[in-house]
Amino acid sequence: MARHKVEISGVNTANIKALSFEEMEKLFMRMKDGDPFAREELVRGNLKLVLSLLKGFNKKNENMDDLFQIGCVGLLKAIDNFDLSYGVKFSTYCVPMIQGEIKRYLRDNSSLRISRSIKDLSYKIMKLKDDYLLNFGKEPSVEYLADTLKVDKIDIINAIDSMRDPVSIFEAIYNDGGDTIYLCDQIEDKKNNRDITTKMAVENAIFKLEEREKYILDQRFVMGKTQMEIAEELGISQAQISRIEKNSISKIKDNLSN
Repeated sequence: MARHKVEISGVNTANIKALSFEEMEKLFMRMKDGDPFAREELVRGNLKLVLSLLKGFNKKNENMDDLFQIGCVGLLKAIDNFDLSYGVKFSTYCVPMIQGEIKRYLRDNSSLRISRSIKDLSYKIMKLKDDYLLNFGKEPSVEYLADTLKVDKIDIINAIDSMRDPVSIFEAIYNDGGDTIYLCDQIEDKKNNRDITTKMAVENAIFKLEEREKYILDQRFVMGKTQMEIAEELGISQAQISRIEKNSISKIKDNLSN
């Protein structure tokens, strides 16, 4: 069967060669002895592994060229840090590192605003989970993560949740060949049964605000900062913060009434 040419970042995926365990072992020994070409051969011989892992991140809004390059960064780190004395296959060692590098990239470039402290904790959790998986072959428990990092379990859970990809409310969740059922069709606010279209209207009104207005509202009503704290951070007066806040809320109300 003829192989189709598919290029990612200039690499023809049809011509990628996979290395055997014995070939990789010899290349790592050559690399340890100072062979300048062994590292490059190891990279080329593991590109197929990077491509296979990209399938799990193949979202329609993601640039696969970018993800491939980030995955290669994780591959290079794994090659530079791997040692044959670990007693494990290289693929076992490098898969968590490649996945972790891609997840970090996606999280850092997410449109969702996540606090610095939660990001830092999520990095520590990913590193700890990778080490635990490598040593014990399974995922660590929340209790283990909390005890090791000296934080509450709820903080661990929140940090792990922050690493999950957001899901569109228009995500199709069922289709039997007839009408498609979307996620928004199954959303119900049992507390007060708010109309989801109202929520969308509010989000759209906020989206129309200027970046500084959105930032101030976010810091005030999501992060819980005082007007004085935000004023000191932005280098303007508390009175200006108060005025921007009131104007922003007025704009939202006007957009909702139109």
